Amino acid sequence: MDLVLAVAGLVILIVAGDVLVRGAVAASLHLGVPPLLVSLTIVAFGTSAPELLIAIKAALEDAPGLALGNVIGSNIANVFLVLGVPALISRLYTSDLDTRDSFYQMVAVTLVFMALLYLGPLSVWHGALLLVLLVAVLVRMARSARKSRGLPEDLDPARAAAMSNARAAAYIVAGIVALPIGADILVDAARALAIDMGVSEEVIGLTLVAVGTSLPELATTVMAAIRRQADVALGNVIGSNLLNILAIMGIASLFGPLAVPDSMLRLDIWVMLAAALALAPFAISGVKLGRRVGVGFLVAYGAYIVVLF
Repeated sequence: MDLVLAVAGLVILIVAGDVLVRGAVAASLHLGVPPLLVSLTIVAFGTSAPELLIAIKAALEDAPGLALGNVIGSNIANVFLVLGVPALISRLYTSDLDTRDSFYQMVAVTLVFMALLYLGPLSVWHGALLLVLLVAVLVRMARSARKSRGLPEDLDPARAAAMSNARAAAYIVAGIVALPIGADILVDAARALAIDMGVSEEVIGLTLVAVGTSLPELATTVMAAIRRQADVALGNVIGSNLLNILAIMGIASLFGPLAVPDSMLRLDIWVMLAAALALAPFAISGVKLGRRVGVGFLVAYGAYIVVLF
């Protein structure tokens, strides 16, 4: 029954996240924001919403391993799984993308987060620092959006009119309402599963919950690969990883303190850093994301899961 409830919670999260993203993207297209910026901000916020709700609930219920495992595990899965699967479907050409600035921000934020974890447990001042950095990142993105205002040439204007503003708003509201329901079901079921399986909450958070809450990102990047939109795929992953740390852990830390398990300091945060650095060739040098890369990413993720269990 716990597994059934966990799956039910995941389904609600996936559907609600998809509805929220679709509404947010439609609204942003009406405003004429380029796809890369949409992916780095609105899509990333929408697909990270499940992690936020789970982290807050876990913090309130004194389950820090689940809250931290969810974010750290999601950041690992976002690279190795969420980009690995689409790379098997279609080559993603990144040579024309300008993601260097966002990539550098992601790596810097990851290093700051690692330092804070070593200074843990995470408390209000840790959360305040992360939220200040979040504001700085969003201000930088807003300035970039103002410079890039107007629909890009490769974006069909009809897509912006495909969904009315009223319908987009309804989608956004529906997503926001459904997400906490799914998060509540999933967290309760995940904790029960951890007890039944005899494993720690952080392992469940790093695997089952992390993969589950990364499914919205996976769905987005798979569709981006099919449509050969590398900007959406890579931008979604970088943006989600940034927001997972700054927004989700920033807010969750306000409900702390969140104790940091020693096992995370020994292994998981270093795998998270390795995953972030693995994006360097694609974000900086424009190396294409092909099938070999996809296989390598998936093998790396599989090896990590094996080590955890």
